[in-house]
Amino acid sequence: MDELFDRLRRFPDVEAPNLFAVDGADRLILDEAAPALDAAAPGTVVVVDDRYGALTLGTAVRHDVGLLRVHQDSIVGERSLAANAEREGLTDRYRSCALDEELLAGARVVLLRLPRSLSALTEIAEIVARSADPGVVVFAGGRDKHISRAMNDVLGASFADVRASRGRQKSRVLTARGARPGPASFPVRESLPELDLTVVAHGSVFAGPRLDIGTRFLLDFLPRIDRGAQLAVDLGCGTGILAAMVARQLPTARVIATDQSAAAVTSAAETAAANGLSDRIETLRDDAAAAIPSGSVDLVVCNPPFHVGATVHTGAAHRMFAAAARILRPGGEMWTVYNRHLDYRPALSGVVGTTRVEGRNRKFTVTRSVRNR
Repeated sequence: MDELFDRLRRFPDVEAPNLFAVDGADRLILDEAAPALDAAAPGTVVVVDDRYGALTLGTAVRHDVGLLRVHQDSIVGERSLAANAEREGLTDRYRSCALDEELLAGARVVLLRLPRSLSALTEIAEIVARSADPGVVVFAGGRDKHISRAMNDVLGASFADVRASRGRQKSRVLTARGARPGPASFPVRESLPELDLTVVAHGSVFAGPRLDIGTRFLLDFLPRIDRGAQLAVDLGCGTGILAAMVARQLPTARVIATDQSAAAVTSAAETAAANGLSDRIETLRDDAAAAIPSGSVDLVVCNPPFHVGATVHTGAAHRMFAAAARILRPGGEMWTVYNRHLDYRPALSGVVGTTRVEGRNRKFTVTRSVRNR
């Protein structure tokens, strides 16, 4: 298995010397779950949020387990797993599923990379407890610096017994048994009176149903966007707040809300429906808008992340800038909000086109970039 792990890549995700496809948490989850995996019948093992395939392919190789069901919120992780599986000749060992009852039906072993968000963990734990076999055991692992005692409490709300492993390689595994099914806490719906907007959010979506402060600042500039735009894209849409407000600002335009996160795209679709905008807003789960034709878009709005997973890294933002440059028509514009200290203006100028600062406050900068002709 070490040889397998040495060959795994992050591609098509950002690759860099400080970013890895396998870490100590993946190895510890597999070690802690080994007896349960050895005893598992075909079709009873589920993997949730495998980052690049270490859990799925490690299970297939080390324990000769097939009929694995896998859910990855990130389409980038999903494609990384697919690329690694194809290279290793293991594509027939698993299938990808949504986070729903079909994923968990009859599951007796669940391997989970702990999400950073307690809301995401809550939604996952609840659906496992409701939908899996009553005897299911969950092996949920992560890096020590991203695990909190509150995660024990979240798992404890859905499982009778939660125990932590010994730490190893700065990683730890929480093992949960004794499913206690209860009502679903997600999706949640909240009203934003200042926008006259209802927001719907699933557990894994950034900022939940709240209006994050970067998006709030960018919204101040929507009256300045190109009023003649007929196709707009909310790139990295989250819950779809920007998409909804752009649709209102441009009543004749079509808006595409796209994100690599399944939870985000589902949330954006439900936000659009909650505000009567489903006929105007199309949702698309995609990696950096790859499915949108080149030169077809009049307007892009974007609040890019400043991290890749748990690592502070600007690679994801730069990929989004390149995507915007590709899909924008000549003369089309991109409005971006970002943390002030990151100073993305030179990158936007070089990749998208002429960029000027439209506004700054203590934390954020908003820029307008015009696609070079």
